[in-house]
Amino acid sequence: MSDIYVKFEDKLPGRVLEEMKVEAKANKLTDAEITKALNEAVKEYGESLISPGESIGIITAESFGEAGTQMTLDVFHMAGVAEIQVTRGLPRLIELFDARKIPSTPSMEVYLKPEHTKTEKTIRKIASYLKEMKLNEISKEFTLNIMSESIEVELDEKKMRDFGFKKDEIYETLKKNLKNATIKDSKKGFTLKPDTEEINLSILYKLKENAKDALLRGIPKIKQVLPTKKDGKYVILCAGSNLKKVLKMDQVEEKLTISNNLFEIATTLGIEAARQAIINESVAVIENQGLDIDIRHVMFLADLMTQTGVVRGITRGGISGEKESVLARASFETPLNHLIIASLTGGKDNLKSVIENVMVNQPIPLGTGLPELVSSIGDKKEKETEK
Repeated sequence: MSDIYVKFEDKLPGRVLEEMKVEAKANKLTDAEITKALNEAVKEYGESLISPGESIGIITAESFGEAGTQMTLDVFHMAGVAEIQVTRGLPRLIELFDARKIPSTPSMEVYLKPEHTKTEKTIRKIASYLKEMKLNEISKEFTLNIMSESIEVELDEKKMRDFGFKKDEIYETLKKNLKNATIKDSKKGFTLKPDTEEINLSILYKLKENAKDALLRGIPKIKQVLPTKKDGKYVILCAGSNLKKVLKMDQVEEKLTISNNLFEIATTLGIEAARQAIINESVAVIENQGLDIDIRHVMFLADLMTQTGVVRGITRGGISGEKESVLARASFETPLNHLIIASLTGGKDNLKSVIENVMVNQPIPLGTGLPELVSSIGDKKEKETEK
């Protein structure tokens, strides 16, 4: 049976062949039936291929443009937790294709390994260690004492018990995080004093703000967590994203955990993972809006954005701004800048693409405008000379 599939390896994509193997086995097809099915698949695959000279960029733009007009301007809030919100609809699609460095609502889905999901108590405990906890969150008050040139921190004992903090642990953590200050134990909490010869109000105020933001536990940038169940698996939804540090946790299932930050994914997992993230995020937005866009258009855009090994947006600073044609760049944004720079540097435009040919009223090099007829008249002249 394997010999049958070998004959079709250069005619069909590997994934299609693998799917057909699974289906053939499930339906107990004979060799003759498999061959017939593969021939039909080759025929269907050939008809699905795009014609040479077809303007795939314009078709992709149209498919997104038409659907984009139906999209809502949506920000979705997780039930019960106001801090966890996810941008959807048109704003999310725009920030994806613009390749924004930081999403408007960074978020993560952190999946846990099966051995750490046996009890709700364990899941909640892991979730609490994910969320960043700062000194400000377990303190009642920060007092600026001008007379003693120090900051007095009053701890909230109830919150300390609720979050499982001990005073000694907080003291040790503060010693590591606040290196330019002397920390002394007090009855209600701690006293902080700057390690400088001259102490003024500005230095004290800066120390107070640094103390408030001192990280005691958790992963930086993870602002809020919400343990829940999704498709039969326990997942911790996080407001904020820090993929690199989350994946280092032993309890986390690395293969399932995802972030909505493209650049974080590209840095941590590589450009192929970022490409797949663009596809997954785009499809999720489109399906959430009840729209239907062929996934090949999404894949085309993802390929275009990641083909150079870095994530580039479809902006004047990204793909559109890097076009070879001066006129094509000028047609997108800031036309005067592009034309002036081109004239000063002696820029050339070979009129190879659609936009520049439309500008100069020439047939575009697509479809029927793609082939060129070349006739050789040299031989004819030579024959006429011989006569």
